[in-house]
Amino acid sequence: MKVAEYLSAFDISINYIDCTDSYRPSKYGTGHFRKEVVEKPEILKMIPRFYKRYGISIGEFVERTKFKMPYDLILVTSQMSYWYPGVQKVTEILRDMFLDTPIILGGTYATLYREHAIENTGIDAIYVGELNRGFIMLLETFGFRLKKKREASPYYRLGLYNRYPFAPLLTGSGCPFNCVYCASGLLSQTYNKRSIEDILKEIKELYSAGVRDFAFYDDALLLDAENHIKPLLRSIISLQTHEDNMNFHTPNGLHARFLDEELAFLMKRANFKTIRLSLETVNPLRQQESGGKVSNEDLMRAVRNLKKAGFSKREIGVYLMYGLPDQSIDEVRDGIEFLKGLDVRINLTEFSPIRGTRLWDDLVKKGIISESIDPLLTNNTIFPFIYSGLDPAAIQKMKTEVNIYNSA
Repeated sequence: MKVAEYLSAFDISINYIDCTDSYRPSKYGTGHFRKEVVEKPEILKMIPRFYKRYGISIGEFVERTKFKMPYDLILVTSQMSYWYPGVQKVTEILRDMFLDTPIILGGTYATLYREHAIENTGIDAIYVGELNRGFIMLLETFGFRLKKKREASPYYRLGLYNRYPFAPLLTGSGCPFNCVYCASGLLSQTYNKRSIEDILKEIKELYSAGVRDFAFYDDALLLDAENHIKPLLRSIISLQTHEDNMNFHTPNGLHARFLDEELAFLMKRANFKTIRLSLETVNPLRQQESGGKVSNEDLMRAVRNLKKAGFSKREIGVYLMYGLPDQSIDEVRDGIEFLKGLDVRINLTEFSPIRGTRLWDDLVKKGIISESIDPLLTNNTIFPFIYSGLDPAAIQKMKTEVNIYNSA
C-alpha cells in the first residue's frame, strides 16, 4: 500500500492486488482468512500439522491480474520471510501470463533474505530496504522514466480502502530501541515521526471514505508521548462528535513504561477498543538482556492506569512469549500466573528468530541453527516445535488453559 501511495504521485495506472483479501469479517473488521490445505514442502513433512495456503484462491488471483492487463511492470512483496513459497507461486503464475514483463521483489523477505530470494523466486530484480529515491533509480534501469503529476496527489490508499471499514495507520517509521529479537532496525534504518497535521489529514480522509476502525502499527507509538501521541489524541477527541463511531486499536505491543495516567485517559476518550502491551517474559534478567524496554513494574503500572481510565480485561491484552532460547516452561507459566494476577487477557506468542537480529546470531554461534536455515523453519508455529526443547504436549496444554482463562 505504501508503494502504491508513493507511485500515485506519478502519471501511471496501478492495479493493486492483496492476496490476503479473503476473510470472514468479525468484530472491528477482524476475521479468519480463507484457507485451503495444500501439499507440505518436503522439509516440513515431519511436522504433524496441515500445511495451508491462506487468502484468495489461485483462480481469483489470476482473474484479478487479468483485470487491467497488459502491464509494463509487476511489483511483488511479502511481509513474512517464511511466506516465500507464496512469492514463488505468484512469480510462477505471472511468468506464465507475462513472459517478458519485468518483475521486482521488495519488502521484508527481500530485505532480510536477498540472496535466498534471488536464488529461489525467479524474479528480475530485488529492491532492499525502505522506499525512497533508490526505488525510482531501480525503475530507471529497466527504462522507466516516471513523470510526476502536476497536481497534489491524494492518498492512494483511499482507492484501495473504499470498500473496507478499517485501515492501518503509521504515525512514524522505525524504532530507536534495539531488542534482541526484533528486526525493526534492519527494515527501517532511521526513526521518524510524521506531523500531527499529516496524520489527522489521513484519518479524516479515510473516515470520509467509510473507515471506522483504525489500527496503529507503529513500533514505538508512545515514545515522546508529550510531543506526539498525546497531542494527536487530543486532536482526535476534538474531531469526534456524539454521532462519530471511530474506534482505535493497537495490535502492535505498546511500551508499557510510557503509558501514564493522562495517556490512558486520552486513549479512553478517543475510543480505543483494543490495547496490546508487550511483556514477552516475566524473568527480570531476560528482560534486561533482551533490550530492557519493559519491567514487571512498568507493566503493572500501565495496567493500573488503563483500568483507572475505564478499560476492562476484555480490552487489555499482554503479549507473552514462549520458545525463547534456554527458556523453560516454568518461566512461561510464571508469566501466565503474573498476568492472571493483573486480570488482563494473555496473548501467547511463539518466538521465531529473524535473520540479522542478535538472537539469530546467538543461535547460529551456538550451533542451534545455521545461517542458511530454510526460512520455512523459522515460521513461528514451527520453530518452537523443533528448536525450543519444550514438550509440544505441554505447550498445547498451556495454550488451552490460557484460552479458557481468556474466555472466562
